[in-house]
Amino acid sequence: MDAVELVIRVLSESNEPLKAGEIAEKAGIDKKLVDKAIKELKKEEKIESPKRCYYTIKK
Repeated sequence: MDAVELVIRVLSESNEPLKAGEIAEKAGIDKKLVDKAIKELKKEEKIESPKRCYYTIKK
């Protein structure tokens, strides 16, 4: 499973927005990979940021 899929899975399982570090910890991957995945997912408009540095799946 690649970083993008892991980030989507972690965010979809969470009931609240998460920071990149929390996503990395729950997914068991490096934060740099999470940052790259977040950047890609934001570009594809699959995730949103309800407040600065927190991310959630777009509803």
